[in-house]
Order: sequence, then structure tokens, then C-alpha cells
Amino acid sequence: MSLLEVQGLEARYGLLSAVRGISFTVTKGEKLALVGANGAGKTTLLRTLAGVHPVARGRIVFDGADITSVSAHRRCASGIALVPEGRRLFPAMTVEENLLVARSARREGMWHLESVLEAFPQLKPKLKTLAGDLSGGQQQATAIARALMTNPRVLLLDEVSLGLSPLAVHAVYDSLGTLLKTKTAIVLVEQDLQRTLDVADRIICMLEGAIVAEGRSGEMTREQVVGHYFGTRPESTTQGATS
Repeated sequence: MSLLEVQGLEARYGLLSAVRGISFTVTKGEKLALVGANGAGKTTLLRTLAGVHPVARGRIVFDGADITSVSAHRRCASGIALVPEGRRLFPAMTVEENLLVARSARREGMWHLESVLEAFPQLKPKLKTLAGDLSGGQQQATAIARALMTNPRVLLLDEVSLGLSPLAVHAVYDSLGTLLKTKTAIVLVEQDLQRTLDVADRIICMLEGAIVAEGRSGEMTREQVVGHYFGTRPESTTQGATS
């Protein structure tokens, strides 16, 4: 049974359709990557799944319940957490305060202050540091750790490596290793294609708000993914491809 099911989803900015007729499922523990150029609709899709952006048409079903009209904070409390593009931390609060504020979701699970600090040890010496004074990599680690504090069943990760140095990206992904071994489902948007292919079980390629191809990561070549990324639509042999 699917943990998350998206049915004919549409999202708009005024008259502009940013997400057009998207349908897919996510199973427990699955790592799904959304790939596409800027403007493909990936961030809007994640924001819509999290309840931050309104649904124009279609349905979102989570654990068998229709949550299409459910508010963002209730989705978080039920087990859907978003790490947004740009991190959106509280800059005037310390790292510890940013982490503890997520406890309001009141979900039981493996993630608490001690366990997220074990997964992200670079944050231990920074607990009393204001989030606004952190490096980009430290801010990203804090944003992910904060989302984990809600004990999500589905984690939406938007642009993990955006704006980070290669060293910071490596540190963040090294810390993500613990998360990737858990049964938490992940929907990932990542500009680093090689890391996407290494991490994801399945890949969905988006172009102009729609899905143009999808398949298991081991069945899609880098050339095929890059082709769909730029809209050149290479011949694909992947299961479920729609190019």
C-alpha cells in the first residue's frame, strides 16, 4: 500500500500552472527524486505536498486519508515534513531553539535532540550559536535536523546542496547516511545529479510542471536523465516513462 499518493495534482500562481496533472505514489521507506531544470515545478510540488501552497485541482492521499484540504501544521503533525529551499530558519534563535521548536508536532519516534545531534555532529558545538551566524552547510544541517525532530514518515527535501561548497555538501550528505537507512520515505529535489542517482530508488523527471519520464534509478542512464532535464527527450527504456 502506498504511503503517499498524488492524483492529478495541479498548482498555480494566478493563471500560471506551475504543476500540471502530476500523479505518483511513494511507498514506506522509498527514496524518490524529482529532477528537472529551474522552473520545472519541483519546489512548488513539494510546497503543495506540505500544505504550504494550495491545491488547484487533484488529490493528495496520505496513509489512506485525503489530506488535500488539510493545513500545513496538521500535515506536519501527521508525519509530513518539509525542508524548504533556502532553509527558512529563525535567524535570531539559537540552533538548539530552532530544533526544539519542532517538538510542537508531538510525534513519537526515533528522532529527538540527542539522536539528531548524533546524525549531525557538526551541530553539537553550535547549539548556542544563533542560526543567522552559521555557515551555509551548518544552516542546512540545522534545517534537516529540525524537520527530523517532528519524526516524519515522509520527508520533503528541497535543494539540499544549493549554494553550498563541495565540502559542505559532502558533510551534509555524510550526515544524511543515517536517515537514508531508516524507513522514512524521502522525496528529494537535488541539483547534484550524481548524488541524486546515488541516493534515489526511483527518479521522476519534470518539465514545465509535468512528469515527462520516471523509472528506477538503476534503470535510467545519466544521459537519459540529462536529456529529460533539458527537454531533449532521449529514447528511454525505463519502466513507466512517458516521453
